[in-house]
Amino acid sequence: MAQRSGKITLYEGKHFTGRKLEVFGDCDNFQDRGFMNRVNSIRVESGAWVCFDHPDFRGQQFILEHGDYPDFFRWNSHSDHMGSCRPVGMHGEHFRLEIFEGCNFTGQCLEFLEDCPFLQSGGWAKNCINAIKVYGDGAAWSPSSFGAEDFQVSSSLQSDQGLEEATTKPATTQPPVLTAKL
Repeated sequence: MAQRSGKITLYEGKHFTGRKLEVFGDCDNFQDRGFMNRVNSIRVESGAWVCFDHPDFRGQQFILEHGDYPDFFRWNSHSDHMGSCRPVGMHGEHFRLEIFEGCNFTGQCLEFLEDCPFLQSGGWAKNCINAIKVYGDGAAWSPSSFGAEDFQVSSSLQSDQGLEEATTKPATTQPPVLTAKL
C-alpha cells in the first residue's frame, strides 16, 4: 500500500502573504474550506503533491515537491487559478512502468523498475513516448521546463494516445513517485 502524507500551505498572495489554507490530505475543493481558487504562492512542507487548476482533481496538474514557490510561475503555471490538491503516494513495494515508441503499445519498449532521472541515460533515444503501461503503483512526469506539460500516470490510467492525452485525464489513484525527464 502506498503511503500518502504531507503538508502543503497555499497562500492567496505572492511571497506567502494573505489568507492561507493548510492541507494535510486530499482536498477536492478549496472553496468548500472557505478558500478562494486564487493561489499565488505555495509552501510544501512535507511530501510530494499534485495540485489541479480545477476542483475535484480535474484540469491541468502541477507536481510540487518539498520547497517554497513564491509565485505561480515557480510551479510553471500561467495563472493563479487552483482548485484542488492531494498528496502523491510514495514508493510502493512493487511497480513497473513501460514506455513505447508506437501507439497501441508497439515499437521500441523500455521498462523501468526504479527512478530514472533522464530517459536518455536509461537507453531511450527518442523525443516522444506514444504509449505507457503502468503495473502496480507507478507515476511519471515531465516538468514544463523540458518542453512538456506535467502529467501523471497511474495503474488505472494507461494511454496509447501519447502524452497529450495522459495530461488531460486526472489520475484516479495515488501512485508513488517515479520520475523521468525527456
